Amino acid sequence: MQVAISRKRKEELVAEYRQLVEASRGLIFSGYGGLTVNAAQELRAKVREVGGEFHVVKNSLIKLALEEAGVPVPEGSLEGTTAIGFAQDDIPAVAKALVDLAKDSQMLSIKAGIVEGKVYGALEIGRLADLPPLPIVQAQLLGLLQTPGGRVVNALAGSLRQVVQVIKAYSESEAAGAPA
Repeated sequence: MQVAISRKRKEELVAEYRQLVEASRGLIFSGYGGLTVNAAQELRAKVREVGGEFHVVKNSLIKLALEEAGVPVPEGSLEGTTAIGFAQDDIPAVAKALVDLAKDSQMLSIKAGIVEGKVYGALEIGRLADLPPLPIVQAQLLGLLQTPGGRVVNALAGSLRQVVQVIKAYSESEAAGAPA
């Protein structure tokens, strides 16, 4: 049995959803048929660990919030039951938490996603979930940036060593009195 929501409560929910949408760089839409309370709490905890939030939403109200925020509504994402993973920073980590549960059970299914204003299908969200965590990507990028710099330093140091060796050999030959 569903209890009717007052107009005031609907307005509060739309405002709350809009704040979540505007604060998020990514949204992962999912269906949650059969998701138990324990599984939902566990999923919320996993998503929270990676800096996101997971909310069961009312389709008509989230649609209003998305429209007010100027965010596109992915086609078919607001049919049936809907829960959304809101990702503030590490979008792949939030996607991974949701995709992993969807793979491991029949309780959750990925519908679509929005990443920085662009709509993606369930398959693309699955690929996003396969990306390494943000700290690993940052470390890999830093390593790539340091590699060319290290090569330049080594090349310069090598050239400098050669110049020093030539000068040293020349000075030693001068000191020995050998003609140059």
